[in-house]
Amino acid sequence: MRITYIHQYFKTPGMSGGTRSYEFARRLVDRGHEVHMITGDPDGDRARVTREAGIVVHWLPVPYSNAMSYRRRIGAFFDFVRRSTVEAARIPADLVLATSTPLTVAIPGAYAAMRRRVPMVLEVRDVWPELPIAMGALRSPVSRWAAERLEAWAYRRAAHVIALSPGMAASIQRRFPRVGVTVVPNSSDIGLFTGADRAGAVLRGETPWLGDRPLVLYAGTLGPANGVDYLVRMAACLAETAPDARVAIIGDGRMRDSLRELAAGLGVLDRNLFLLGPVSKERVVAFFGACDLATSVFVDIPELGNNSPNKVFDAFAAGRPVAVNHGGWIADLLTESGAGLVLPAGDPGAAATAVAGFLGDESATASARAAASALARDRFDRDLLFEDFVRVLDRAVYRGSGAGAGAGRTTASRRKIHISRAS
Repeated sequence: MRITYIHQYFKTPGMSGGTRSYEFARRLVDRGHEVHMITGDPDGDRARVTREAGIVVHWLPVPYSNAMSYRRRIGAFFDFVRRSTVEAARIPADLVLATSTPLTVAIPGAYAAMRRRVPMVLEVRDVWPELPIAMGALRSPVSRWAAERLEAWAYRRAAHVIALSPGMAASIQRRFPRVGVTVVPNSSDIGLFTGADRAGAVLRGETPWLGDRPLVLYAGTLGPANGVDYLVRMAACLAETAPDARVAIIGDGRMRDSLRELAAGLGVLDRNLFLLGPVSKERVVAFFGACDLATSVFVDIPELGNNSPNKVFDAFAAGRPVAVNHGGWIADLLTESGAGLVLPAGDPGAAATAVAGFLGDESATASARAAASALARDRFDRDLLFEDFVRVLDRAVYRGSGAGAGAGRTTASRRKIHISRAS
């Protein structure tokens, strides 16, 4: 099967960022499929083509950074739409797979599917535009109207929709009951993290400020939605209640400078809190292996509880407990499994007390580590979830054979929402 796979933020393990598309695409190649990945190259000045683990990657020069303003990011989205529409339409395909964010990837996906008279599968990584509206990124009635029309149009053009969490799927199904949705959450690369303990021990030995002290880790985007200032304030409280504990924040984004200023103002920067730059997926293994507790935090907006953060599943793969400060399916999962903590959203002081107590309880941390490893092995193993993923693609091609992009609507409308192993 020839697959055109469109993802504006495609990353390989040698880059910083999530590698879901890379891991699924290389597995498709291993199955004998031909995969053309169309993506943006934020630092490139010309289009180029490379092969990555057998994936033919079409890099398009589209400047982009998490540090950009919303206005500049929207401009980058449409620049990618313009370039990727031309590129996708010229590639022969049996299936088009478009993965958000942003949802604007549905435009080149649907156009290429229509030109090639093949089905499109749309993967939704957050519920758009519900989330940007909640975040205040889409304020005018006109922008909201346009975003809602784009969402409805994208779902109608898709033979099937893949959602990354039960909450996302439920939101889509509630508003678009005729859309077929399958949940395939983010997953744990157990093979990649097999040596996490060893790599973590080496990192500790090479890092004077860490040594054998307890480590709380955040590895991810430093954007407005992430609310990482929560961890900075928590670190200020930990400096008093658990002075040996260290908090490491790894990543980049729009809020990085303000986080540094806040940490310096609270007197924790390079004392018990260390703000590090982004690292590759390969390098981040050592940090997860070194940590005693990984974290995933957001600002207090209910819609963010539907997210499926890569960092959570990386922690599970490394056998590390996770702490979150929000509700939603991940919080429920941690509570039910015992694989971590749910911290109070608006109270970093209470969070510091809970974290200090957890880090000081060897029995609790050992139990949570075992639970995290079990989740990675039994429910979120990348190889297991890939089977769910590829079944969606196979069904779309089989049922949409000889039809245009919109021909899957009837098939999709008959399907009930399917929650995979991770529900």
